[in-house]
Amino acid sequence: MAKKMKTKRYFGTDGIRGAVGTYPITADFVLKLGWAAGKVLAEESAGSVLIGKDTRNSGYLFESALEAGLASAGVDVLLLGPIPTPAVAYLTRSFSASAGIVVSASHNSYRDNGIKFFNPNGQKLSDDQELAIEQMLSEEMVTVSSDNLGKASRIEDAAGRYGEFCKSCFPAELTLKGLKIVVDGANGAAYRIAPNVFRELGAEVIEIGTSPDGLNINEGVGATSPGALSEAVVAAGAELGIALDGDGDRLIMVDHVGEIVDGDELLFVITQYKKARNELMGGVVGTQMSNLGLQRALEQENIPFARSAVGDRHVMAMLEQKGWRIGGEGSGHILCLDAASTGDGIVSALQVLAAIVSQEQNLNRLKQGMTKFPQELVNVRCTQVPDLQCESILQAVHAAESKLGDLGRVLLRPSGTEPVVRVMVEGQERHQVIELAQEIADAVHRTVP
Repeated sequence: MAKKMKTKRYFGTDGIRGAVGTYPITADFVLKLGWAAGKVLAEESAGSVLIGKDTRNSGYLFESALEAGLASAGVDVLLLGPIPTPAVAYLTRSFSASAGIVVSASHNSYRDNGIKFFNPNGQKLSDDQELAIEQMLSEEMVTVSSDNLGKASRIEDAAGRYGEFCKSCFPAELTLKGLKIVVDGANGAAYRIAPNVFRELGAEVIEIGTSPDGLNINEGVGATSPGALSEAVVAAGAELGIALDGDGDRLIMVDHVGEIVDGDELLFVITQYKKARNELMGGVVGTQMSNLGLQRALEQENIPFARSAVGDRHVMAMLEQKGWRIGGEGSGHILCLDAASTGDGIVSALQVLAAIVSQEQNLNRLKQGMTKFPQELVNVRCTQVPDLQCESILQAVHAAESKLGDLGRVLLRPSGTEPVVRVMVEGQERHQVIELAQEIADAVHRTVP
């Protein structure tokens, strides 16, 4: 009989996240979280722990709380300041650290914050490690003796180190000279690094979303609000636009006519480029949410495709299981394991740019090999997730599936990062897809406690 996984109380699909000031995103909890993580992770490795953060004003509070908690457990801390999540993953490996910690709520507003962890290999913690930290949280917090307290220091050139790494992921024989690019930093962690990387590789860069004030992260800009980028690209006559999210691990792009190019389409472009260079190494992993158009386009190219559960950690697990290197989500989390150990918006953008430059084709042309199926996503807000197997919801789902036949899909799932149930319907006819998604969402809403 398979071993049943214990339920985690605090860790979700991407660390611990919530509203600032509401338990567990409070100073006292994060202090003890730092201590608990220090106790668990220090037993596995003797190195320091890195702490990075995005540009939210609450980052100062939680950075300090983590620092104090880790020091009280006897762990040395290296502070990186505002820096993208994938930079923390890279630098954790570079410094042979015990772990990397990121203070960020990714694409959420400044009102939220969260804590993410990386292991010494720059990958998300395993379920067992997260459970061990949660178990330690139930213990009494005991500070080590004064002579064993951890020390803290700041890595002044962290951004520069990561920027050089990003540039190394772009083929040395290529250049971005002659390209005009709009870069949207989401007023987040990559607001300085991203424009500099593309500029130093030769591109003419126009910046938006690069003036963080602690409160405007992801506000009307970035990968979750690409409309501003689309307008800027068309207004500037740019070849393309690049949008990151608040912590720099997501990528959405815009082509020269202002059309938004999502993660599924970008994954297709990168895959085609890798295949042409004989660098594909197997197939591609998407998720349950990946567009049917991506699956069919890859099948036509005889490229294997597999679906994991939603979340980049599940994509990573399946890639490791199959020995493949490329995977991602429509939201813009793209994994290129031949270049980086985790989802990295800048590195992924450089793979797309390499395809554009080497094949002398614009982004609009390169995405034409994939035809997206109309897809409607409705978020049903709820303080408590209803029973998605109840009769009324199942009836709505079965009715939709019957109408869609073999040329569509229905998916319901609770979000791992927000208090919502996500209803996704995909099919050939947009009006039908929208109608069916709303019918199922209404059925879910009627059962919300």
